[in-house]
Amino acid sequence: MLNFILLQITNPTGATGTVADTMSKAASVAATATPPAPAEIQLSVWDLVMKGGWIMIPLAIFMALVIYFAIERLIVISKAAKHNRTIMFNLRDQILNGQVDAARNFVRNMDTPEGRMLEKGISRIGRPTREIEDAMEKVGHQEVARLERNLSVLSLLSRLAPMFGFVGTIMGVIKIFFDMAQQGEISIPVISTGLYQKLITSAAGLLIGLIAFACYHMLNSWIDRITARLEKRSMELVDILNEPAK
Repeated sequence: MLNFILLQITNPTGATGTVADTMSKAASVAATATPPAPAEIQLSVWDLVMKGGWIMIPLAIFMALVIYFAIERLIVISKAAKHNRTIMFNLRDQILNGQVDAARNFVRNMDTPEGRMLEKGISRIGRPTREIEDAMEKVGHQEVARLERNLSVLSLLSRLAPMFGFVGTIMGVIKIFFDMAQQGEISIPVISTGLYQKLITSAAGLLIGLIAFACYHMLNSWIDRITARLEKRSMELVDILNEPAK
């Protein structure tokens, strides 16, 4: 007993050092036993597109067609939508003053569907009113048909792109289950990885279809407003031609 007390007196930090060493070893073992956190995997848009498979090629072509026809029709229709708000006042003064040739040259220089329709009506001055109305109506229909050209392509792509996307997804799911049947086992990681890759085609198809659908209806509503204005201008010209007879 006396020897133990003397040992503690001569080495007072021995017990403390032993405890510290024990705790250090325990912490080291715990740190070794704790697995490192898995690194977070991030996918870019390009990576997702590449994982969609070959079906993304026709979808990319569809997207290029949507962009081309939407921009092309936007340029044509925006040009046709321009109009002179005072055109009928000018035409009224020229026609009532007998300046038919000046009125015709005025609307011809507009180079718009509205101007071409009015030119046709002015060129028929002196003929029956019904004949003038029919002539302007035919020109109006031709101008509207010219504006609606290629809009059917946007309508078709708005329906076709989602279908292609669904076909890509279904083909991918079929391949997943075929591989599982060959392996004879069910693997959740394989199923989830395959599904998220194949659902990319459906998402891409729906996005392209949505863009095409929105462009089609926006441009179509713009054409409807132009059509209404053509009808209004036709009626106003007929009123001007009948005004001297009142």
